[in-house]
Amino acid sequence: MHRVDRFICSLFLAAAIVAPTLVVAEARAQEAAVQVRVYDRDHRDYHNWDDREDRAYRRYLVEQHRSYREYNRQHHGVQRQYWNWRNSHPDRD
Repeated sequence: MHRVDRFICSLFLAAAIVAPTLVVAEARAQEAAVQVRVYDRDHRDYHNWDDREDRAYRRYLVEQHRSYREYNRQHHGVQRQYWNWRNSHPDRD
């Protein structure tokens, strides 16, 4: 009986040592995704720049008859105009 108790204690000890490593490895996998946040100074809020925001930005450029240029390379005045347009055109879903 003493061997069984010793075996069970060894299993618990091994699990206690391995469990934090698995949790840390899982957390690092989530950190790999880079999240870009853009601050809208006029409306004093942040926006996540993701696929949905990129589609809205492209829709804005088409409506304004502008050629595509990456948002972060756009002039600040155009960026401000985009956020004014964006706040008056929320997502439909």
